[in-house]
Amino acid sequence: MASRHGTIGLVASRLVEFYSGRAPDHAGRLIRQIQQWPDEELEAVHDFIQWLFPLPEPSPVNPLAPVLDRETIEAFAAHAELRRSLRVSFLRMLRFYGLEMRSESVERAANFPERAANWLHPGNHNHLRITRILKSLALLGLAEEARKFLECLETITAEEPGKISAVSLRFWRAAIGPA
Repeated sequence: MASRHGTIGLVASRLVEFYSGRAPDHAGRLIRQIQQWPDEELEAVHDFIQWLFPLPEPSPVNPLAPVLDRETIEAFAAHAELRRSLRVSFLRMLRFYGLEMRSESVERAANFPERAANWLHPGNHNHLRITRILKSLALLGLAEEARKFLECLETITAEEPGKISAVSLRFWRAAIGPA
């Protein structure tokens, strides 16, 4: 993979190497493996989300997770294949939540009631994951997808009162910044 700075491969961040499919995460897992996990594994394992959706801040729950830096953000901006791989991660997590991307929006999938039972209640740890997903998407070049995801979450909040706290909604809005 070449960039305006030359070949990324030799000096790439761990995240670029991971997202390129050339290197595993701290536990030896390749991105394509994680993207194919069943829902049960996505729910049970807690140290993958920081790799799929990295942030500039260190993770308090996974000290082995890499942190986004300016060079990595620039690499995602410069390379469509990295953003495509990020989008695959995003679409996988949408399915986990019982949602799907349609042409112009994120919508509830047919299995939404079943999947929502896993995460659609106040204080659920998946609300923290959603904050991370939204912020990471916005930072790494998928701001439009983040906005569509937030719009869907706002609709769910309005239609399912009491299941998503005002605090979670505030964090989700802040994660993608002003429209």
